Amino acid sequence: MNCKTLVLVLLFLPLFGLAQAPKMTIAQMKTELENSPNPVLYAKQILKKRFKIDTIVVTRTSSFHSLADSLAYKGKEKKVYGPYGKKGNQFLVQVLNKAPNLFYRISQIFIDTSVFRYRIADSLGDAILRRVRSGQASFEQMALAYSMGGESATRGDLGWIARGVLLPQIEHEVSVHKTGDVFRLWSPSGLHIIKKTAEPKQDTGFALMMQVFL
Repeated sequence: MNCKTLVLVLLFLPLFGLAQAPKMTIAQMKTELENSPNPVLYAKQILKKRFKIDTIVVTRTSSFHSLADSLAYKGKEKKVYGPYGKKGNQFLVQVLNKAPNLFYRISQIFIDTSVFRYRIADSLGDAILRRVRSGQASFEQMALAYSMGGESATRGDLGWIARGVLLPQIEHEVSVHKTGDVFRLWSPSGLHIIKKTAEPKQDTGFALMMQVFL
């Protein structure tokens, strides 16, 4: 093929649709993104779709505040999910990569000092600790009866919580206590009676995710 013929072929390629990517179904887009070695470049240059990349922080592993952190924890790397959103404003979500973080498992009884005076909260905290440590009542029973936080509904259990989410003073005490220890500490909002229910573990803490808008 000489240069003149090559130029003519290149000029007429768009007329035959050969220079453009074929129109894909959503299912095909998902498959192509999952199989692509560089899905970001594929979304930009082949699909020519608007996209957004975010790092999502997983703060808890048992309850999720949004679709993003649920997919960040439960989703598989490279997998594309969706579409989500209303018609005309739909998008796909791909989990590009995941990274670990350290998670703590604790239970809590919280006494709010905006309700009780410091002296009363302190006295109540001592009474709760005595009953738990003597075996007169379980931590779970005391949490159900006295905790003023949302954890009263779970009998004190806060689940697995990511490093950096707990108050610094709570995180420090959890790191130096043994599993099963029950202890108390103060914060500006009140008295926290904490039970360390398990040793810390590594789990998915961060996910790099891409939204592809259809």
